[in-house]
This record gives sequence, structure tokens and C-alpha cells, in this order.
Amino acid sequence: MTINYVITLEDENRKIVCVDPKDIPLVAIISRLDRQKGIDMITQTFDRMMDLGVQFILLGSGEPHYENFFRWKESQYPKRVCSYIGFNQPLSIDIYEGADIFLMPSLFEPCGLSQMIAMRYGTIPLVRETGGLRDTVTPYNEFTGEGDGFGFQEPNGDVMLKILSYALSIYRDKKHWDNIIKNAKARDCLLYTSDAA
Repeated sequence: MTINYVITLEDENRKIVCVDPKDIPLVAIISRLDRQKGIDMITQTFDRMMDLGVQFILLGSGEPHYENFFRWKESQYPKRVCSYIGFNQPLSIDIYEGADIFLMPSLFEPCGLSQMIAMRYGTIPLVRETGGLRDTVTPYNEFTGEGDGFGFQEPNGDVMLKILSYALSIYRDKKHWDNIIKNAKARDCLLYTSDAA
């Protein structure tokens, strides 16, 4: 579901621009920036993640050293990294709708809603398999065609990066990627139907 437009937002005279050519996957995070959310795994592997040929967009706020890290990376990777420090509802919807992979490497997560919102929009969650993330995201099996996301168990940035690399290999196979999007949207419907019952 890669978007082929530019995400822009005017807010207090600052324009957020994320150029998203059709063939470059967009990895997104919408999160509170603290250790519990697994942000260290991202900061420790960030440059290697970018070496995989992705674009990255962040919407969130929290601990100052994380905020400063993502501002720094935005300056290092112009037009490939966008860091919006704070929260903006219209931008969050653009991100959920326009990203390809939604990253949630939480150390612990009793429930988690963001992965379910991402699935509703056909954006594929990549999560650490803990708590509610484990319960709501089924890792994709390329042989059976089952699954609606990607997951890893060990709280380790290298492991996360390995799974992201695998997810990108699936992304490049249109048949598989279309299938996982279909599964994610179907899973979303089941989740919301179950909640309403």
C-alpha cells in the first residue's frame, strides 16, 4: 500500500515533508518516546535500518534524549527521515494510512491499540511479541499465506532488524504483500467485531 504522494503538514510555521517515491517502503512509529516502548532498539540500529533502503517517519514525544536523537537523524537523512516531536491527530491518520510497516518493539505492552489501528488501514505491524501485541498480531508465513504482521521475541535491536529485513523481502513480492494486507484488514474486522460482541 505504498503511497506515492508527499506527506506534508503545516503547524506553527513548520512544514513536515516526507518524500515517498513509490518503490521505497515507509517505516513508521507513533509512540511515546520512552524505554518501555523499545526505543533503544531503534536508536541502536537506526543507521543499519536506513541502510536497508527505507524511509522513516516518527510522530511522538517523551524523554528529551530520544527526541533529540530523532531530530538529529532527520538532519542526517533529509527527505528520508521525518521526526514530528509532539502529537497531531491529522498527521497520525496520514501516517497510519500511508505507511507500509508500523514498528512497535515494546519491551512490554499490556494491550496496545496502535497495531490494530495500523491493520485497519492496511499498514503492516512489526511488533515484539509481548502482551497484547503477541495476542493481536500473527507473524506472516510465506509458505501458507497466513498471518497479518511480523514479530520477534528477544528484546534485541539486531533481532528486530533481522525481522525488518525479512518483512522488506516480503514487501518486494507484490503477491505476498497484497495477501498480508488483506489478512491484516480481515483481522482488524474480527478484532472490532469481537469487541462489539
